[in-house]
Amino acid sequence: MSSSPLTATPSPLLPAKSKNPPPHHHHHNPLLAYLPHCTSLRALAQLHAVAVKAGGGLQAHPAFVTRLLTLCTEQGAEAPAHLAYARQVFDRIPHPGDVVWYNTLLRGYARGGGGGGGAEEAARVFVRMMEEGVAPDTYTFVSLLKACASARAGEEGRQAHGVAVKAGAAEHEYVAPTLINMYAECGDVRAARVMFDRMDGECVVSYNAMITASVRSSLPGEALVLFREMQAKGLKPTSVTLISVLSACALLGALELGRWIHDYIRKMRLDSLVKVNTALIDMYAKCGSLEDAIGVFQDMESRDKQAWSVMMVAYANHGYGREAISMFEEMKKQGMKPDDVTFLGVLYACSHSGMVSEGLQYFDSMREYGIVSGIKHYGCVTDLLARSGQLERAYKFIDELPIKPTAILWRTLLSACAGHGDVDMGKRVFERILELDDSHGGDYVIFSNLCANTGRWEEMNMVRKLMSEKGVVKVPGCSSIEIDNMVHEFFAGDGSHPHSQEARRMVDEVIEQLKLVGYVPNTSHVFHVEMGEEEKATSLRYHSEKLAISFGLLNTAPGTTLRIVKNLRVCPDCHSMAKLVSMVFNRRIILRDLNRFHHFEDGVCSCGDYW
Repeated sequence: MSSSPLTATPSPLLPAKSKNPPPHHHHHNPLLAYLPHCTSLRALAQLHAVAVKAGGGLQAHPAFVTRLLTLCTEQGAEAPAHLAYARQVFDRIPHPGDVVWYNTLLRGYARGGGGGGGAEEAARVFVRMMEEGVAPDTYTFVSLLKACASARAGEEGRQAHGVAVKAGAAEHEYVAPTLINMYAECGDVRAARVMFDRMDGECVVSYNAMITASVRSSLPGEALVLFREMQAKGLKPTSVTLISVLSACALLGALELGRWIHDYIRKMRLDSLVKVNTALIDMYAKCGSLEDAIGVFQDMESRDKQAWSVMMVAYANHGYGREAISMFEEMKKQGMKPDDVTFLGVLYACSHSGMVSEGLQYFDSMREYGIVSGIKHYGCVTDLLARSGQLERAYKFIDELPIKPTAILWRTLLSACAGHGDVDMGKRVFERILELDDSHGGDYVIFSNLCANTGRWEEMNMVRKLMSEKGVVKVPGCSSIEIDNMVHEFFAGDGSHPHSQEARRMVDEVIEQLKLVGYVPNTSHVFHVEMGEEEKATSLRYHSEKLAISFGLLNTAPGTTLRIVKNLRVCPDCHSMAKLVSMVFNRRIILRDLNRFHHFEDGVCSCGDYW
């Protein structure tokens, strides 16, 4: 919604900003001449005092009040103190009757001022407006809804929607897209869709809001359908549209479509925008083409902190930890102050490359920059320690955190326990996870596999029983591959893809050829007591990534790179199979799993088997 017409058209009520206003404009109120020079709160307060001394209360100086509120709220997001001051000034006016004053304050809250309580504060201002009998206009509703959106206050947003309907403003061309956006920001994609479907659908802003909503709710396919609809209607996408569509491509791993959109961005001459380029870097990196991501980064005329951070995360995800870290040092040399996202990139790079001591040093140095660690930073440190086998230390780290650890942190440690075959630690961690969230199928599967691999059959049966009692299901493995602009999805073992029989036959052929070069199915992670080795090998055989790789071999020209996206972590057997395929069939395979990228070439993987 950043291209909302509200921010684009200056309200007729706000005087144009000028550095040195000509004095004759202010013969009616000399105070106005001084206002633009008051940038600090202290200067504003002094001028305010002069106004009060001049007598007649603040109502006697309406133009001055308007300007004072405007100046304070414009700086609202950067300086919440200004917004609080504006509010105090406003609250002292006995009967504020000017709609502009209310709207100005609401706009301050809409910009994210007032911290997390912005929505409640905005609601209070609105209630006062109703009590004073001041009629709200479309600006009022847009700002009120934006304040609810930026504070993720769905309940207040719904109430505001109700009032807008009563006032007959809900269908207004500015209000309706803001409603869609508000519901989307608050995570109610269905309500957003209902609003969207009610509109005549000729509005770019509504499409942008709906596309963004779909991406946020992890429905990238729907976002792309909306984008195509927009084009069919001849609506011209804005940079906001394209940034969201690029995120959808990134989620799907749809590289060809992403490339097409990149061409389109060049045609529209939007390729000089830093935000668009940053989205392109992210899309290319997540779709497995690090070369393209680097290309975009190098061609950028100016780069902000976010662009650097996204590029660092891209290197880290593809297993180039050293490069990510040298970028971090380069960024600091250029005088840029790293922020929380930048540090996330660095920590991520260290954990994926096994650089434990460096990672811990970087983590400690966050304090020097005044950055408060978030849950993701703690996750990286947990991963860093756990992956390198320091399980006890990782456990202690999570246990002693200043905040309540989430199930995700413990999960990170659980998969490391599985990787290192430490069943006792695994059990302690598994119990901690169940206290927080017992509905996640993957946890049971990882722990029961760990019990099975270490011969703890009784515990394994207990976990399986617990799993069925709780009705928890294992998330089926799903891998997708894009061929000729079509994304094909395969699920482990199932025959739902129209070509799955063909893909299975191909898997059989591929495996026969691989056996000639020494492939032996690695059944250590298959857990079913009743299964013999033969059956275990069969259950592994039709894992989703094997189906997708084989389908790719079948349907692409020799030498074409295969790009696979998997929803779970790749299993050791599929990993070793992919290495052999890259050697025997002379193909590059780029596989993105839940955690990172694996580049298979000539029988080796970029992760150095450290994943």
